[in-house]
Amino acid sequence: MLVSKYAFGTQTAEFHICSRCGVVPLVTSCIEGHLYAVVSVNAFEGVAPQLLRRSAASFQDESEDLRLARRTRNWIANVTYPENVPGPGK
Repeated sequence: MLVSKYAFGTQTAEFHICSRCGVVPLVTSCIEGHLYAVVSVNAFEGVAPQLLRRSAASFQDESEDLRLARRTRNWIANVTYPENVPGPGK
């Protein structure tokens, strides 16, 4: 399997990590029975830097309720993805 999953302390999200390079292209969070996701543009190849708007963010002191509300507002909603799709060369 080329992807491993990791959940930090709050266990409210799964970080999907490439087992080859360590990049985290996707994070998912199940909120009230719905799967939400966010994709890291840093994992994209061939994207011109001037197309991206960067800003600093810190979620260190965010409560779990505020964190889940932010994800519900800002992340991709109603995500589905196949769990057991073979990777290249499988």
